[in-house]
Amino acid sequence: MAGFHEIHRPREATYEDLLAVPDHRVAELIGGELVTSPRPASAHLRAGSRIGGALDPLDGPKGPGRPGGWWIVDEPELHLGHDVLVPDLAAWRIERMPEFPTVPHFQQSPEWICEILSPGQHSRDRVRKMPIYAREGVGYAWLVDPLERLVEVYRLVDGAWLLLASHEGDAPARLAPFDALELDLSRWWMPGRPPEPESDPQAP
Repeated sequence: MAGFHEIHRPREATYEDLLAVPDHRVAELIGGELVTSPRPASAHLRAGSRIGGALDPLDGPKGPGRPGGWWIVDEPELHLGHDVLVPDLAAWRIERMPEFPTVPHFQQSPEWICEILSPGQHSRDRVRKMPIYAREGVGYAWLVDPLERLVEVYRLVDGAWLLLASHEGDAPARLAPFDALELDLSRWWMPGRPPEPESDPQAP
């Protein structure tokens, strides 16, 4: 009788593997793989902080001069099935999450996510993470490229992402699902000339 070869399959990464990643790296579990990336560089950080600031009137319950209606969070840890993702920003409608939870991570999928694209990470966000967001029923997604000064707005339609709009440059825009606000995109980018692309000095 002929012998056989035992097949060794790679071990799927666990949450314990993620917790062991140093704090200077962003760690995610995508399709059973531990994926790490460097902390964001300056153009990425500016875009994220300015987007969060621009959406502040929508954060929290409605009030005088505040349309409200959303919980908006920077870099939440999302536990979506077996995947653990960390978008740059995410938001939940208050009507779907009446109370903001006190938790180390979120298991309820958000209604909106924003991924700010970094050099060398585009395929991770577009090819690997966007299908997971679609699978979990996230209604809207923004992909923001601060070096190209570009915002792409997607809506989930019948389980697939539909590109609603692309906005390039500094012109004000109304972006779904936050159409109630006119957003000054010029404040999202680095001042002056667009910066040169930055590379990850470390391998994952």
